[in-house]
Amino acid sequence: MTSNYTVSKSRLEGKVIISGAKNSALRLLAASLLTPNAIHLNNFPTGILDAQIHLSMLRALGKNCECYNDEVIISESDIETIYELRWEGRSIRNTLLILGALTARLGEGRVPLPGGCKLGDRKYDIHVMVLEKLGAEVWEEDGYLCAKRKKRFIGTDIHLPMRSTGATENAIISSVLADGTTTIWNPHIRPEIIDLISMLNKMGAKIKVFGQMCIQINGVSRLHGTQHTVIPDNVEAMTWAIASIITSGDIEIEHFPFDHLEVPLVFLRESGMKFYRSEDTLIVRGGKPYPVEISTGPYPGINSDMQPLFAVMGAKAKGESRIIDLRFPGRYAYMDELKKMGAVYETDGNLLKIHGGNNLIGARVKALDLRAGAALVLAGLTAEGETIVEDAWQIERGYENFLGKLGNLINV
Repeated sequence: MTSNYTVSKSRLEGKVIISGAKNSALRLLAASLLTPNAIHLNNFPTGILDAQIHLSMLRALGKNCECYNDEVIISESDIETIYELRWEGRSIRNTLLILGALTARLGEGRVPLPGGCKLGDRKYDIHVMVLEKLGAEVWEEDGYLCAKRKKRFIGTDIHLPMRSTGATENAIISSVLADGTTTIWNPHIRPEIIDLISMLNKMGAKIKVFGQMCIQINGVSRLHGTQHTVIPDNVEAMTWAIASIITSGDIEIEHFPFDHLEVPLVFLRESGMKFYRSEDTLIVRGGKPYPVEISTGPYPGINSDMQPLFAVMGAKAKGESRIIDLRFPGRYAYMDELKKMGAVYETDGNLLKIHGGNNLIGARVKALDLRAGAALVLAGLTAEGETIVEDAWQIERGYENFLGKLGNLINV
């Protein structure tokens, strides 16, 4: 785990291979708890910190996890999976999905509160609603979130009040072993959701997707093991594409998930990216960044995780860029860090206005979260002088071998 990154002005050139998607891989690990049989995952990003934490959590629950480069094999000994996750390390939000899986299979679960926060602070009350709707009692106790069902979950209609990715995933994971049919209304259908459904169907689940309208799950009594390949990480793909634009670079991005990035690619093309497509490779021949005007939203729109990357493009482009984050209003704290490098911005309610075209200067900045950290590194690649990104471990939570890949593109 690296505490600081040091970045200097650079032009990126060469090839980079996109790793398996963090946002999919963690959900697949949670789903592995639904069966005692072996789960074999390929293209798995074993190097990211959150994946390593999740694998350690599975081991704490009685699973055997073997890692071989980009492969993970999850199996179970003769001892029944433990329903209580005793964990004193850094918690991750995926514990909510672990709770759903444990309660669905074993009848009860007990996991640390995500980030140690109280009920409602991180808006996981929607997850509680899902479990209660299926027949569980849910409560907090001594820093843990607990759930228990008296009998097998009963299929039901689950109406999500908002298109939440995590709540959709938890509803799927919790209901695959239920008695009867569960229909999830207003789900958030996005690539990692489809990847989760694909693996569960391989395991014997019966899940059908009806567009963005609903997901129908006919419960089964048990699930078996399977082999599955994790989809490529679309946010990582966007990171390298934008890095090429702002550094006037020349990058070939292999395993580029074109089908998952149709809308963001339109905005990148309109914002100055010059690119070519070759099978599963995106070839970015730099370009000149133009001002951007985007709003985040449900898939296939622009993911909230991508907006800090677009903000760096806006800071480099001459003119005013505008960003509205509809999923996480006001998620712009990272702009104070970019301001230290010379970026000029203002906020008007939930609207972020970036007055671009100013030369960025290297500075000491802090990665406030995963994607903000990556955005600061990209800004450092265009800044005069040296940029030091503190708390760079945040980046390693979701990017596999980030420094190694970056180094290869700098030192061609």
